[in-house]
Amino acid sequence: MTPRRPDTLFRVHLIVATLLSVLCVLLPAGIGHDALYTVVSFGCVAVMAAGVRRHAPRAAGGWWLVTAGIGVWACADLLWAAYTWVLHVSPFPSPADVLYLTSYVLIAAGFWRFVRARGGGRDREGLIDSAIFTVGFVLVSWVLLMRPGLAAAEGSRVAQVLAAAYPLGDVLLLALLVRLLTTGGARTVAFRWLVGANALLLVADCAYQYTTMTGADAHGLITLPWLLGYVAFSAAALHPSMRRLTDVVDGEGDTRFTRGRLTALTLASLVSPGMLMLQLALGLELEAWAVALSSVVLFLLVVLRMSGLLRHLEGQTARLAALARTDALTGLPNRRTSDAELERLQTRARGEGSTLHVAILDLDRFKSFNDTFGHQAGDSLLVAAAAGWRTGLETAHAAVGPGRAAMLGRWGGEEFVLLLLGHDPDAALALVDGLRGLTPAGQTFSAGVARWDGLESPAELFARADTALYAAKEGGRDRVVAAAPPSPVEVPVSRG
Repeated sequence: MTPRRPDTLFRVHLIVATLLSVLCVLLPAGIGHDALYTVVSFGCVAVMAAGVRRHAPRAAGGWWLVTAGIGVWACADLLWAAYTWVLHVSPFPSPADVLYLTSYVLIAAGFWRFVRARGGGRDREGLIDSAIFTVGFVLVSWVLLMRPGLAAAEGSRVAQVLAAAYPLGDVLLLALLVRLLTTGGARTVAFRWLVGANALLLVADCAYQYTTMTGADAHGLITLPWLLGYVAFSAAALHPSMRRLTDVVDGEGDTRFTRGRLTALTLASLVSPGMLMLQLALGLELEAWAVALSSVVLFLLVVLRMSGLLRHLEGQTARLAALARTDALTGLPNRRTSDAELERLQTRARGEGSTLHVAILDLDRFKSFNDTFGHQAGDSLLVAAAAGWRTGLETAHAAVGPGRAAMLGRWGGEEFVLLLLGHDPDAALALVDGLRGLTPAGQTFSAGVARWDGLESPAELFARADTALYAAKEGGRDRVVAAAPPSPVEVPVSRG
């Protein structure tokens, strides 16, 4: 017998709940419609609870808060149906309003748990992006919902509070939705259903508030996004991927300034002037103060976002510059930096009349060490040797005081370069020789040391040090050899 697919229950629930939701919308307004609506809503709440218990996610607290919020919302719907078909009244305000407002808080609290679990609590850029979208939505909500609702409820303080509370609840849900979208985490199937459920809830709630205020007839279609919102929330909790909702995945949902994010932020920033132009075009009453204040806040938020982007760019530039100058494994200056530093020290030595030495250090039998212990052990040896020699140089220079300079860099492979300024030949040889005892893991190195004659090029100076290094290798390794002075350049003599 072929085993059932792990998402069979999820698919069956999705198909059945969606069909019942569509059937409910097609039914004429009446007790039958409301009864089926209640069955779908409470059925989805039960499925959510079963999904959370079944999958036992790490962010269980967030899931239970969202489940409780949807459950309270379903209770408010049931209470409203009881007022309509049992008590035959339509009170406003009523205990159902308290339940609806409570559900906003519970759902928002659950989403905030998800945001924190996905690392969004410490994400400054994501918080600013969320604020930009929220401010734009607040302006739209004020113009289309809050201000007309407050005007219609004039004379009743409680009605005015509720007229403002419902749109503010939607603002809260939108803010948490955007904040969830800007977190770094796995974009699982459950994540997408959760985002879609919140979006459906917002669409349904805003549409209901607008049609109620304007008296527009939605012919029962207004209930479809609410029902589908119930279905989407339950689908998110039932899908097995809900266990990975809080998994943080590099590169997914992070705060990189992508084209899509830039486009979305641009549109959100244009909400204020767009609303003003719409009011002018339609001859509506201008909301000058609301548009002005939102424009100021949006401008400041965009500037803050840009300043954060610039700081991030400067930090990346500094890190790239450091990577270009240093060896990734040992953290020492790399060959390019060593070449540039040698040229600088040559100029300084010429101006100060100081001596300048170049030493090339080569770990003995490094290939055999790698073959015996592995490349990872070889890398560890290079890192430990670099750290030990650098510490030894710092200690030696702290003892002699200022006036001398030394730079240790990685030349390549198992070879290192040491530049010494202000040391006489004996001191330079003694300093390099003293590093031999600091080589870790019982290993040794050979070194060649060349003194700059004040005329030769960097390549010629390195070539002499390299020749001395090979003389140390041929002499038995584990020793320091001074390079022979450069050969004098013969100047041809003309004969008369």
